[in-house]
Amino acid sequence: MRLLSRHWPRIAVTLIPLVFALLHAGDVLRLDVLQRLDHILYDARLRATMPRTLDERIVIVDIDEKSLAEVGRWPWGRNRLAELVDELLDRQQVALLGFDVVFAEADDSSGLKRLKQLAQNEMRDQPAFAEKLGQIQDSLDYDAVFAKSIANRPVVLGYYFTSDRDGRINGALPAPVMNRDAMKGRPIQVTSWNGYGSNIDSLVKAAPMAGFFNSITEGDGVVRSIPLLAEYKGQYYESLSLAMFRMLAGLPAVEPGFPQERFLTRNYQGLESILLKQAGKSLAIPVDDRVATLVPFRGPGGVGGGSFRYISASDVLGQKVAPGQLKDRIVLLGTTAPGLLDLRVTPVGETYPGVETHANVISGFLDGKVLVKPDYALGYEVLVLVLSGLTLAFALPMLSAPKAVATSVGVVAVLAGLNFWLFSAHGLVLPLATALVMALTAFALNMSYGYFVESRSKRELANLFGTYVPPELVDEMVKDPDSYSMKASAKELTVMFCDMRGFTKMSETMEPTQLQALLNSVFSRLTDLIRGNRGTIDKYMGDCVMAFWGAPVDTPEHASLAVKTSREMVHAVQQLNEEHRAKGLPEIGIGIGLNTGSMCVGDMGSDIRRSYTVIGDSVNLGSRLEGLSKTYGVDTVVSEATRKLAPDFAWQELDRVRVKGKDQAVAIFWPVAPLSELDGRSAGELKEWALALKAYRDQAWDDCDVHLLNLQRMNAQKYLYRLYAERVASMRLLPFDPGWDGATNFETK
Repeated sequence: MRLLSRHWPRIAVTLIPLVFALLHAGDVLRLDVLQRLDHILYDARLRATMPRTLDERIVIVDIDEKSLAEVGRWPWGRNRLAELVDELLDRQQVALLGFDVVFAEADDSSGLKRLKQLAQNEMRDQPAFAEKLGQIQDSLDYDAVFAKSIANRPVVLGYYFTSDRDGRINGALPAPVMNRDAMKGRPIQVTSWNGYGSNIDSLVKAAPMAGFFNSITEGDGVVRSIPLLAEYKGQYYESLSLAMFRMLAGLPAVEPGFPQERFLTRNYQGLESILLKQAGKSLAIPVDDRVATLVPFRGPGGVGGGSFRYISASDVLGQKVAPGQLKDRIVLLGTTAPGLLDLRVTPVGETYPGVETHANVISGFLDGKVLVKPDYALGYEVLVLVLSGLTLAFALPMLSAPKAVATSVGVVAVLAGLNFWLFSAHGLVLPLATALVMALTAFALNMSYGYFVESRSKRELANLFGTYVPPELVDEMVKDPDSYSMKASAKELTVMFCDMRGFTKMSETMEPTQLQALLNSVFSRLTDLIRGNRGTIDKYMGDCVMAFWGAPVDTPEHASLAVKTSREMVHAVQQLNEEHRAKGLPEIGIGIGLNTGSMCVGDMGSDIRRSYTVIGDSVNLGSRLEGLSKTYGVDTVVSEATRKLAPDFAWQELDRVRVKGKDQAVAIFWPVAPLSELDGRSAGELKEWALALKAYRDQAWDDCDVHLLNLQRMNAQKYLYRLYAERVASMRLLPFDPGWDGATNFETK
């Protein structure tokens, strides 16, 4: 209890993410970014566990570009489709044929309609014409020919549902598999439409079954699931994949599967599964709260994807496939031709054939491997959040920094490992993003709270013991005291803030004397470089050094000297780390911010202690830029004002930022190298980056993604490119903003 009383503020701070996570999970405060992150994690798990093997049972007959070139543009005459059906069912002896296309209009391509008009009008005085027409009209009725070819045969037609203001309908629907009474008054969130586009009546009457081929497109534009049932005017209709699976299974009856009452699902009003019942046996197909199933993608899609065999429809029609080669196969007729618009964005490909999504679902049904978000997903998420959140809240405040890191990593690993195991071993798709973000945020807040409390104490000590007169000022004044004044004046100067990374962790693990020796060693090297390039040390602030160029001695090239110094400091720290590794000492990193502008420089302070220093808005901006180096994953961040005065360097623009306390956006840069040392590879990378940054500011997200992908291939280690890729993934969810100036706002110091 004494420990709890001592650490209660940190415990309370650490519990804040848990509260927000529970509000999000309960739909009280829905955070879209967490939903998007869950989608990303789901896609990653799916790709990691795909079998990537060929399913020999299912074949896709593809209306591809080759078929369109050889047979003719789509739609083809129904007589050709009848030939295709006969070829597949008779000569190839396939077990089942499903159509991922719809025949919504009558086929008049034979000219029969016009011939009948001629017989009744212009040619009515020619009995031979009427007689001949009577002999051939059956063969010219292509719809009847096609209907005859599919009648009483293992064929499943496809159709689609729509939703618009007018509720338009076309064609005839097949018989529903369930009516509303079967749901027992439960508010099932089944996908509902008010219109449809189906096949003509003669085909619907001839075909034994039909199923809709709609999919569900998530908010990010990705197809991950297919509804197995859809509601239209109180009746429930089955999907193409379910209809084909039922035909293979002998047409079992479809019934709703309500969840058994359990602790985690006591108030759940949705469906747990769809039951297929026949001859006293029952097969349960799990569904989510939308009565949909997640597509169990086997691998990359398309002809070269390796998941299913593709055969060109023109090869089937031309009898180029040996007889019986497709015997007992399940065949889906669909298209990969881009002009027929059946390509979709999926987790495994951005141009994935729609017909293959149904093939994946049927394959999953046959294997009994169905991915589903279970009815107890909410209960699971709440339980995981509470257990992990309370563990972190009460453990972290009482642990040292290394142990707190280890504990947080352990909690995250358990959360991710358990989730992945349930996914890969049992096909359970359970939420993960909220728990991970909650755990990481709890750790960050806990560490930040401790860090800032400690920093406040350090600042108080610095006020007592940290002020001093820079020796550089004394040396200059001794040489020519009449040329210098201690009075405050406004001058254009370049200011530098350099912060040591990892200092807090070192301070907790090293003895005071070791830490003192380490700091003295680092600051001595950095100070020598600053003084060697005519810089003035303003002050040391714990693990940070502040310096400026251009005063007290006028230095016209102050900006170039500051940039040169920053590069030398980075190289010096790299050399120092090599020495530390050899001695077993901890490595360090630095972050540098440079800004040029008008500053007030002079002798300032109290009657007791004074210091030669700089103040002003430009100084504050330099401090903010140093803090941004960690955000962009670079060692040095330089303002545009400094860049313009240092033309001998090659620069990479990082962003336009609006820091706290500034309304005007500022361009920030990273010094790549002196122009004389810039190699071709780096120059090419800078050109590609310029294109990516332009696309980003134009809100051309797709173009920006392409450039960022190229950049990541050029330089996979650069954090900046991953940062912008994450930004693009988030911002493409927002509508186009004509007033956006491309700047990033930072509200913290």
